[in-house]
Amino acid sequence: MLGLENKVVVITGGTRGIGFETVRAFLEQRAKVILFGSRKETVEEALNKLANEGYVVKGYYPDLSNYDEVASTFAKIYQEEGRIDILINNAGISANKKIEETTSLDFEKIMDINVQSMFNTIKAVTPYMKEAHKGVILNTSSIVSIYGQPSGVGYPASKFAVNGLTKSLARELAPFQIRVNAVAPGITKTDMVASLPKEMIEPLIKTVPLGRIGEPRDIANAFLFLASDMADYITGVVLQVDGLATN
Repeated sequence: MLGLENKVVVITGGTRGIGFETVRAFLEQRAKVILFGSRKETVEEALNKLANEGYVVKGYYPDLSNYDEVASTFAKIYQEEGRIDILINNAGISANKKIEETTSLDFEKIMDINVQSMFNTIKAVTPYMKEAHKGVILNTSSIVSIYGQPSGVGYPASKFAVNGLTKSLARELAPFQIRVNAVAPGITKTDMVASLPKEMIEPLIKTVPLGRIGEPRDIANAFLFLASDMADYITGVVLQVDGLATN
């Protein structure tokens, strides 16, 4: 075990893909998991799927861009559980429009969901972790925050902001024994990638020296490690999980 048994873990964007696999990974370590989703229907679907696997999980669907709603949800969790040990910020959206096709509203939306929402959850959970004088905050970044991407400038810009937020908060919160790290996935077999035709997947694989694209469990395992006691002296790190992919 990784020292995660009975830890209270909140995972945003936990209803599908990397987030859902991360929920499952922490449940396997006997953590108490609370997942967040964007809609009631997707949360209920995820909870039912986990129940069929024998897991009891709580789920909520606050508007992450609304701080008051987020803070109220965290207050409820704290009241019910008595503590919040780990926060994993995985909710986010991507973008692929060329700059001339990207409107100000497009850019505002991706920054709102990928950055403002993360700020809101961290701001809401920090008082509880400070009170406990211990905690772990993990954020989902992306390798495009390092390499960039050919279009959809809002996405790498938002993930670059996530990296800055991670590193700065790691310094600010270290005196309270709160560790803050990020995981930067490379090409990962989410539903969107899995649906791509073979002729699009094969060129992607050629950019990865390890010879395959990532699985959601590869990313979930990185979150497990960074949340565990084994990473107790690691903070302010953006961990690339990309098979050494080249841009």
